[in-house]
Amino acid sequence: MTSYDLVVRGRRIMTTAGERPGEVGVADGRIAAVEPAGAALAGTRVIELADDEVLLPGLVDTHVHVNEPGRTEWEGFASATRAAAAGGVTTLVDMPLNSVPPTVDVAALEVKRAVAGPQAFVDVGFWGGAVPGNLGDLRGLHDEGVFGVKCFLLHSGVDEFPPLDVDGMERYLAELAGFDGLLIVHAEDARAVDEAPAAHGPRYAAFLASRPRGAENLAIAQVIERARWTGARAHVLHVSSSDALPMLAGARRDGVRITAETCPHYLTLFAEEIQDGATTHKCCPPIREAANRELLWAGLLDGTIDCIVSDHSPSTIDLKHLDTGDFGLAWGGVSSLQLGLPLVWTEARRRGIGLDRVVRWMAAAPAELVGLTGKGRIAPGYDADLVVFAPDAAFVVDPHRLHHRNPVSAYAGRPLAGVVRRTVLAGHDVDPTGTPRGRLLRRGSRSG
Repeated sequence: MTSYDLVVRGRRIMTTAGERPGEVGVADGRIAAVEPAGAALAGTRVIELADDEVLLPGLVDTHVHVNEPGRTEWEGFASATRAAAAGGVTTLVDMPLNSVPPTVDVAALEVKRAVAGPQAFVDVGFWGGAVPGNLGDLRGLHDEGVFGVKCFLLHSGVDEFPPLDVDGMERYLAELAGFDGLLIVHAEDARAVDEAPAAHGPRYAAFLASRPRGAENLAIAQVIERARWTGARAHVLHVSSSDALPMLAGARRDGVRITAETCPHYLTLFAEEIQDGATTHKCCPPIREAANRELLWAGLLDGTIDCIVSDHSPSTIDLKHLDTGDFGLAWGGVSSLQLGLPLVWTEARRRGIGLDRVVRWMAAAPAELVGLTGKGRIAPGYDADLVVFAPDAAFVVDPHRLHHRNPVSAYAGRPLAGVVRRTVLAGHDVDPTGTPRGRLLRRGSRSG
């Protein structure tokens, strides 16, 4: 009889065919067998799930700002990857900006890898950056294993990562098309934002008006058309405007190679409930109205939006200007790396959406976006990245009990359904007090 390194047994295993009783056998860090309940697989270690627990594949979060090196006081690889594991995220892909240096050439990528490697409690990959003047660096970054490159179409919030204009974006798309690289885009139009009233003071309505839907809609239309003309792959980050969904759906019907994501804050929060001065909720593009939120859920259900990722963009508490509540001065970003799964699950089940759909949006689809063919599913041959999740358990968010470096959260005091009780990476339990076991990932590898 075959003996496995680890066997997990339970009444609720989230397989590729849906949730069912079963047993999972793990060997050499990968899933070697998925069998019906009663198969009596033998293992050196055995995990028996409780009746209220379900085994999920580890989540894949492809939009995380770790900020190290350079702004490690905002976050860092040790704190970010601990938070990821506590939230059931076993793979994250780090954004190229907010760290210093930004990841805009191979030398900066090597600095990032050297810092991340000894500290990673989960597997970590990297995006490169597309900024004015580094067109010639794109192929080198691609060959060194970044999963794609990111650009902004307006000021990024940090001066060392300047934006491209639309014609520049087209040149970068044309370059990437030559080797099938991926451009991921923060899509807000710079002129439309400049023409809007500037954000200042504590009124959320004023901040919302400063980042109008039209700015996002126009920029997404520009991304679609430039991707159409060049034949390149493009991905729209953090879609918040439901107005853009028909454009995205139409472009895909036309064969444009474009994908899109949204984030937990756009799916769970809404403008009408945000109190004036609540700069914990500031992000760009902004959290919009309740009716808009419902249309984003519809976009997920009909496949227009591909995946849900965190856009974890933390800062120190002082940069949120909680004392004055001034939306014009506060850093724009929501910290949610550890909370994504319960946030989305709480809202999904209220709508009658199954856990299998949530797992698809937060594990399999992001893995597919970046080509990690060994991640995001419980199936033979996939990495043994597993999460023991209690979907009916509940908790109240306490920022001081999260692993994020800074205890500030838009979700403080919010009751959520779903508790991550155990996270397994490549067949081993993640111990946040132990030795980091995460691997550095490269584009083109099946996993680690």
